Amino acid sequence: MILAMLVILGMVTFLDRINISVAGSSIMADLNLSPAEWGWVQSAFILSYGLMQIPMGALGDRFGHRSILALIVLWWSLFTAFTGMAGGLMSLLAIRFMFGIGEAGSSPCSTGVISRWFEKTEVGKAQGYVWAASRMGGALTPFVVIPVMAWVGWRAAFYLLGAVGIVWAVVWYVWYRDRKRENVESEESTGATERGANVPKLSWGSMFRNSQFWLICGMYFFYAFGSWFFFSWFPTFMELGRGFEKEELTYAVAVPFLMSMLGNIAGGHLTDKLSHRYGIKVGRKALGSTSLAVSAVCMFLAAFIPGKMAVFVFLSLCFGIFDLMLPSAWALCIDLGKEHAGTVSGAMNTAGNIGGFCCGILFGELVEQSGNYNLPLYLIAGMLLISALLFAFINPEKPIVRRR
Repeated sequence: MILAMLVILGMVTFLDRINISVAGSSIMADLNLSPAEWGWVQSAFILSYGLMQIPMGALGDRFGHRSILALIVLWWSLFTAFTGMAGGLMSLLAIRFMFGIGEAGSSPCSTGVISRWFEKTEVGKAQGYVWAASRMGGALTPFVVIPVMAWVGWRAAFYLLGAVGIVWAVVWYVWYRDRKRENVESEESTGATERGANVPKLSWGSMFRNSQFWLICGMYFFYAFGSWFFFSWFPTFMELGRGFEKEELTYAVAVPFLMSMLGNIAGGHLTDKLSHRYGIKVGRKALGSTSLAVSAVCMFLAAFIPGKMAVFVFLSLCFGIFDLMLPSAWALCIDLGKEHAGTVSGAMNTAGNIGGFCCGILFGELVEQSGNYNLPLYLIAGMLLISALLFAFINPEKPIVRRR
């Protein structure tokens, strides 16, 4: 039941996040925004989303995920609805920045819930299903947003999706109960069921001095530079850069997200199975590094080969293959962060969102200066290759967080 609630949350998170990208061309035309200005709109969310990852992850670890998750989902759902009220660039920038503050807590707090309720041999699969659900949310977004836009305009789509999140927040707060990580570790080692141990304090200095911490953050920075292309510019790229019509865009956007969903499910099962058989060095970093390297090749081919079908095929493959590594990366946060998995995952995701912020800005600037929508894809391919190299140097057997 906990996994089912987190799966639904993953879908809601990305429905609320991707809707602005699907509606992008309509919003740009309605509010008279240039590609460069639209890049700032995309990145305003990414900036606050990235900055608040560590605080939100730490709040969940410290005060429990029942109240923190309910509060942040309520917050971002309200600002999802407020997006439909934007009247120009400045109001849209402010609303999306505030929206990002709430969404920042979704992934680290979900990871914290998983670390407390799932056995070590199941955390990869659990992460895989949650991230697969988020991609399903991205795949469903055009099927929700485009018909609503055609019927009553783009603003109504944001009102509708905001209401869905509010319902989830209420159900979660009424139903869920927190559980300390120490209870899980105690039951695994002794079979005890004693409740009430406190989470030990985090040694921030020790974490920031650990090379593993910076490797995982660097890896995720370069990965997210690529993944945020799909979350921000992808629908606009397919429509304005490769000439997809609105009716074609529904499936052109949905299929890559479905490929990503399958990649996350497969990656979650693979990382746990390979880790059990060969150890976590193979199950985590070998799988992650290989997936990122192959996806870099697919991104390069998507930019290099002209035509609508070629870019559709190679971007679908790219999204599906590099998300094979996503459950591995988030399971690493549990392997290396222990009871502070929410904080470590928040730090990793902060680095990733700095990469996403840079992607949103640079993509818009490169398109505006060159008039070429393909040029940024070469840059993204290089970023994915660097991420693959950094993943290869991570040692998942050396914890980042140590108790004082």
